Amino acid sequence: TPAAARRNKKRKLPEKQLPDRVAALLPESALYTQLLEFESRVDAALHRKKVDIQEALKSPPALQRTLRIYVFNTFANQAPRTIPPPKNAEPPTWSLKIIGRVLEDGAELDPASVVPKHNPVYPKFSSFFKRVTIALDPSLYPENPLIIWENARSAAPQEGFEVKRKGDKEFSANIRLEMNYNPEKFKLSQPLMEVLGVEVDTRSRVIAALWQYIKAKKLQNPTDPSFFMCDPQLKKVFGEDKLRFAMLSQKISQHLSPPPPINLEHKIKLSGNGAHASACYDVIVDVPFPLQKEMSAFLANTEKHKDIEACDEVISASIKKIHEHRRRRAFFLGFSQSPVEFINALIASQSKDLKLIAGEANRNIERERRADFYNQPWVEDAVIRYLNRKPASGNEGPGGGAGGS
Repeated sequence: TPAAARRNKKRKLPEKQLPDRVAALLPESALYTQLLEFESRVDAALHRKKVDIQEALKSPPALQRTLRIYVFNTFANQAPRTIPPPKNAEPPTWSLKIIGRVLEDGAELDPASVVPKHNPVYPKFSSFFKRVTIALDPSLYPENPLIIWENARSAAPQEGFEVKRKGDKEFSANIRLEMNYNPEKFKLSQPLMEVLGVEVDTRSRVIAALWQYIKAKKLQNPTDPSFFMCDPQLKKVFGEDKLRFAMLSQKISQHLSPPPPINLEHKIKLSGNGAHASACYDVIVDVPFPLQKEMSAFLANTEKHKDIEACDEVISASIKKIHEHRRRRAFFLGFSQSPVEFINALIASQSKDLKLIAGEANRNIERERRADFYNQPWVEDAVIRYLNRKPASGNEGPGGGAGGS
């Protein structure tokens, strides 16, 4: 897992450092130390950039583009009726299509032209809407006059919508499009709209615009900065002479309402040549910043350090070998300088290690060899305790053997 990999990396970091003893023996290792310092600076810079990108993706910048909505219908088998009707004839049908395309900045398309291809840089048409409702004539289609599509229930974004039905009578279809804003946008009340000069915006931007208005008009109370005075325009909004900044967010809630849906009407025409379009409709939408995908890809790539981890493994193994060679060098160098003292010290060290392993570090074998060791006051009590302890099993313990005399 990534967490385990990070923990392993943290363990290996100290192993990348060369000890001072090795650095003294190898003056050229100073270059390696400089590379480690440079690596730490690069890692710090990458971490700062990664944090900046993460913060930017939390509130991604957006660009305003024009979404052009094409509404048209096609039809088939709308031939004049004959008496008697021909056998095995296909029934008359029509198809209502709603397709949207995001226009490039500054680009203008002829409404009568063919619908352009979808640009994969921009989101698909359905992602801009929360709900799409198409109302047919209930007298012609009593069974299912209302077609509703909801973004929350959609498995994948669509480039457009199509409704196909049987029929040979013309009528007007009503189309209702409810915008899907991310972050959510609200319609401002008339008094608040007159103050800020905007009709629809996000809650945070409305609060920021109000703060800029108060700052520009110098309405903040100089004696108590937690309050601001209301000029005639703000008094129409809040109905008070002064207001606390902490109440601003609560007070504007009553002036924010869901944005109005887009209502379109299209007459289903069943005669003429080709597709019939009543009009094209342009809507201003927010599209993701073009670099947003690249930023997300960069963050994903920074989590994968297979090459760097492989190099760290090699460096750690090399550092271990250097430690081993240094210890071997110190061993043979000490032996060559004073063999007798070195061997005696080695034997003493090995003896101490053996005692520690055997759990006999506190014993003194030389003292135990002498008789006076067993004449101490505690020995008698220790022997009685030893003889009276419970045996581990039935025939074990002092005097418990089968061959006891």
